[in-house]
Amino acid sequence: MNPVALITGGSRGIGRGIALELARLGYDLVINYATNDDAARATASDCVSAAKAAGKAIRAEPEMADVGAAADRRRLIDFTRDTFDGLDLLVNNAGITSIGRVDILDATEEAFDKLMAVNLKGPYFLTQLAARWMIDQAGNPRGNALETPLREHPYSHTDGYRPKIITISSVSSYAASTNRGDYCLAKAALSMMTKLYAARLAQHGIHVYEIRPGIIASDMTAPVKEKYDKLIAEGLTPIQRWGAPEDIGKAVAAIAQDLLPFSTGEVINVDGGFHLRRL
Repeated sequence: MNPVALITGGSRGIGRGIALELARLGYDLVINYATNDDAARATASDCVSAAKAAGKAIRAEPEMADVGAAADRRRLIDFTRDTFDGLDLLVNNAGITSIGRVDILDATEEAFDKLMAVNLKGPYFLTQLAARWMIDQAGNPRGNALETPLREHPYSHTDGYRPKIITISSVSSYAASTNRGDYCLAKAALSMMTKLYAARLAQHGIHVYEIRPGIIASDMTAPVKEKYDKLIAEGLTPIQRWGAPEDIGKAVAAIAQDLLPFSTGEVINVDGGFHLRRL
């Protein structure tokens, strides 16, 4: 039986890069998306092909859901349970950029609330749902008793079930951009969310990680390509190139393969060295 991963925002960009790497490892996938059905189906098909090329046979199922909406979050978990009867890895990747990229002195509450619903509230409460189910599975592998009360299950390192939760944040969690204040705040909060869930879930054998991308080529960064081309050429990052979605995917793959078994709450920078803050 293949391990199962749920990737939010999995149809394009970083999410797609993550999905392809997990497919090559033999993960069955739920590829969540918000609007672009064609992109999600194309990514699902490409994942099956990538797995086959790696000698694996997987399933990849697209599922539309707005992670900012409670009913959609629950439906996404229910879909995963009904389709695969288990969850080994949650990747919180879905997010939107700051609407209009306006100066913080001109920002509106409406735009703030919309971004926070998707970028912070969504992963916070989706992680809660996934974690409760993972705890249940630790005592009943491949169980589906999501409706049962939360129970304390001692985690056995010999039972083969090693669930993980990964949240994709950003260098914007600490690098201030005054025309994207809400985005920066949400990413900073995701860093604390990782710590909170890591501390709470370690007793159940659920390890929690934050991957912090830098400048990654994607739909989100396309409008500022010229700006960052220049900055990278001038030495903004020690590794002088754009990051690619597969760079993030490879970091997720390392965690998925249980290569960090004595780490939780860890931040993995995938940023070309931007975080070094050289003098």
